[in-house]
Amino acid sequence: MKNIIEIIGNTPIVKLQKIVEKGCGEIYVKLEAYNPTGSKKDRMALAMIEGAERRGLLKRGMTVVEYSGGSTGAGLAFVCTLKGYRFRLITADVFGKEKIGLMRSLGADVEIIKSENGKITKELINKMINRAKEISKEPNTFFTNQLDNKDVIEGFVPLGEEILDQLGEDIDAICDTVGTAGTLMGIAKAFKENKTKIIAVEPSSSPILSKGIKGSHNVEGVGLGFIPAIYNPELVDEVITIEESHARQTSRDLALKEGIFCGTSSGMNVAAAIEISKKLGPRSKVVAIACDTGLKYLSEGLFDNKKGES
Repeated sequence: MKNIIEIIGNTPIVKLQKIVEKGCGEIYVKLEAYNPTGSKKDRMALAMIEGAERRGLLKRGMTVVEYSGGSTGAGLAFVCTLKGYRFRLITADVFGKEKIGLMRSLGADVEIIKSENGKITKELINKMINRAKEISKEPNTFFTNQLDNKDVIEGFVPLGEEILDQLGEDIDAICDTVGTAGTLMGIAKAFKENKTKIIAVEPSSSPILSKGIKGSHNVEGVGLGFIPAIYNPELVDEVITIEESHARQTSRDLALKEGIFCGTSSGMNVAAAIEISKKLGPRSKVVAIACDTGLKYLSEGLFDNKKGES
């Protein structure tokens, strides 16, 4: 390989062994922490930058701007640094110190917005978006605009194709939490000729997709309090909700019992996959996406072995 960018993708997939409940079928987890910055968002970062380059929207000497809770920002910082672009990142104090530190380490110029209650809310996300839009008006600045950028979908089509190559076509369901919705839409595109159920997952405290209700939570990167522009409900067979405390406990169980070290949204995905598998029965095959590495969540206490968080 000529460049570290070329190792984005082609991540491993493993079968759960010890936390699968009675009555479940096979549950597989796609390990996206094996991407260069430790998350699936490297895929979309590269797709957004290279899509803009192809269209002539992004040229040498320009600055890239985006808002992010961490993983997209890290992916963009990584890609922009290697391609020679300055990257300005808008984030907030509700996100993990490790994520903010990683973005800075990879070259991002970070601006942090203060939250009112320490929770991820629609209002906070809108503040981040508006600040990024304000910066994007400056000369020679390109706003990747992840929530409205269809290149995000294209970035995740290979993830779906990899799953098909690794497991074959006899997959009953794939689930993933919704942030930008790019992962689920990309997988749906890859599986368009397949009968696999595409299932969206969201926090129970903010069921915007299933009930139209926005709420607050601390699951980073998902449940933004509004329906993302690139989300197409026609490509989704079902939306299920998972309690945040259950997702966090599942993350700890994955680390201790399966050796899979991942974050809260990944725990939410696996908790959802277990529920789905129980419904589909012992002959089913279900896939969950492990979005990133648990190393990004140490300071927030995810792995402190607590019970019943709020």
